[in-house]
Amino acid sequence: MELLCCEVDTIRRAHLDRNLLTERVLRTMLKAEETCCPAANYFKCVQKEVLPYMRKIVATWMLEVCEEQKCEEEVFPLAMNYLDRFLSVEPLKKNRLQLLGATCMFLASKMKETIPLTAEKLCIYTDNSIRPEELLIMELLILNKLKWDMASVTPHDFIEHFLDKMSLTDDTKQIIRKHAQTFVALCATDVKFISNPPSMIAAGSVAAAIQGLNLGNTDSILSSQRLTLFLSQVIKCDPDCLRACQEQIELLLESSLRHASQQINISSDTKSVVDETDLSCTPTDVRDVNI
Repeated sequence: MELLCCEVDTIRRAHLDRNLLTERVLRTMLKAEETCCPAANYFKCVQKEVLPYMRKIVATWMLEVCEEQKCEEEVFPLAMNYLDRFLSVEPLKKNRLQLLGATCMFLASKMKETIPLTAEKLCIYTDNSIRPEELLIMELLILNKLKWDMASVTPHDFIEHFLDKMSLTDDTKQIIRKHAQTFVALCATDVKFISNPPSMIAAGSVAAAIQGLNLGNTDSILSSQRLTLFLSQVIKCDPDCLRACQEQIELLLESSLRHASQQINISSDTKSVVDETDLSCTPTDVRDVNI
């Protein structure tokens, strides 16, 4: 008798709780985000060895690890929040920056994943340049420096509130959500957005997503000016500041796409040169073959 296995690998998720999208919750998050923002000037005031470009390299690596491990969307921005908050209060040697990044992912995955990343797996991603014991020691140091305040508010927490206030179809909301989440991750890799609160990054990302999808052309409510005004009222900020944030996000996206395109062209050019070299070294006549 054959047994039929009906188990699947999909993660069970709870239904959306409408009580979490109320105005009271939004006000609480706006107040809480003030306490979990890193210092915008920590490179000048705290860090002696760590430089902005080093943060960019480690952040890009962390994003690649999160994507390869199919982590929840919130894991990477939360990990970067831990990293920036730690660097805001504690000087760090530059050769320990990857250890810090790996440990921040370790902590963030514990907060947001049903099956968190293991210390051993993260060490493998560092090409075993760090040991699990070092990661666990760094974990305690981070928890101590952040005073065990690990439930940071991130831009992802605001995205659902914005979408819930818009009269759009579920399919359209899902498209906007995915684009906005991508922009949030992109912002987390760039040091220029450290000074922006999570609510503004979320609002700017949603506005940039709607603008990029040309949804404002079909719905006057989603037109650029009205949308910026609406979102600024929701998060209680200056519309000009939000518009500037949105423009920064769009410029960052354009720069990232241009860089990716250049990398593809370089790769294809390199491949062409290799192919041509291979062809030129291949004898076209059997008499050219030296036995």
